[in-house]
Amino acid sequence: MRKLPVYLVLILAAATVLFPVYYAFAGSVMVPGDLSPPALFPRSGIRPGNFGDVLSAVPLARQYANSAVQAGLITVSQLFTSILAAYAFVYLRLPRFVFWGFLATLMVPVESIIIPNYLRISDWGLARGPGTYLGLVLPFLASAFGTFLLRQSFRQFPAELRDAAAMDGAGHLRFLFRILVPLSKPAIAAVGVYVFLSAWNQFLWPLLLVRDPSYQTLQIGVSQLNDAEAASPCLILAGVVLSLLPTLAIVIFGQRHIVRGLTAGAVQ
Repeated sequence: MRKLPVYLVLILAAATVLFPVYYAFAGSVMVPGDLSPPALFPRSGIRPGNFGDVLSAVPLARQYANSAVQAGLITVSQLFTSILAAYAFVYLRLPRFVFWGFLATLMVPVESIIIPNYLRISDWGLARGPGTYLGLVLPFLASAFGTFLLRQSFRQFPAELRDAAAMDGAGHLRFLFRILVPLSKPAIAAVGVYVFLSAWNQFLWPLLLVRDPSYQTLQIGVSQLNDAEAASPCLILAGVVLSLLPTLAIVIFGQRHIVRGLTAGAVQ
C-alpha cells in the first residue's frame, strides 16, 4: 500500500505518453464523422480502407523506400565514423581540447547551418536526380553525440586489454573491429537506434533540398495529406500510423539495447 501512490503516478504518466499513440491508431480506422467531435472509439464501425486511400492519395510506397535509404545510409555512416572517432579519443591519446572542440559542435543549432549546407549541396548538383540521396545524407555523415556515447563505452575497458592485444600482434584496426566492437554491441546498438530514428523523422532538410517528387521522403508525404482528399483527418492519422510502424518496432524490440547502451559508462 505504501507503493500505491508511486504506481498511480507511473500509470498516469504512462497513459499520458501512450494516449497520442493510441488515438493515432484509433483515428486511422474511423470515418470523418467520428472525429468531429472527437471520439475515443469508432462509433460508426472500423474502416481499414483509410490505409488504402492513403496509398492512392500520395506515393507512400516510394517515399517509404526513400526514407529507408536515407535513414539507412545515415545510420551506417554515423556508426562507422563514431566508432573510429571514439577509438581515437580513447586509445590514441589525442589532446583533450580536441575532444572538447569536437563535443562543442553539439551546441550548434542545426537551423544555423542548414542554409550554408543547402547552398553547398545545390552548387554540387546534389539536389536533383539520383544524387539527391547523397545530398540527403552528406551533412549527416558524422555525429558528436554518437562519438561521445561510444567514447564513454570504450573507456570502460581496461588499458591492459589493448596492451595484451598489441603483444599478440594486433594493430589498432584489428583490435577495434575484432575485440572492442563485439564487446560494445549494446552501446553501438543504442547509437544506431537513435541515429536511425532521428534520420527517419527528418522533415526540414528533405523539404528544403528535394526538388524531384520521386525522391521525397515519408515525412513530406504525410504532410501532403493535408491537401489530399480534402484534408481528411482520418487519412492524415492513417499516414501517421504508417510512418510510425518502423520506429515503434525498432523501439519495442531494441529497448533492451537502448537502455544498456545509454547507461554504459555512466558509472566509472
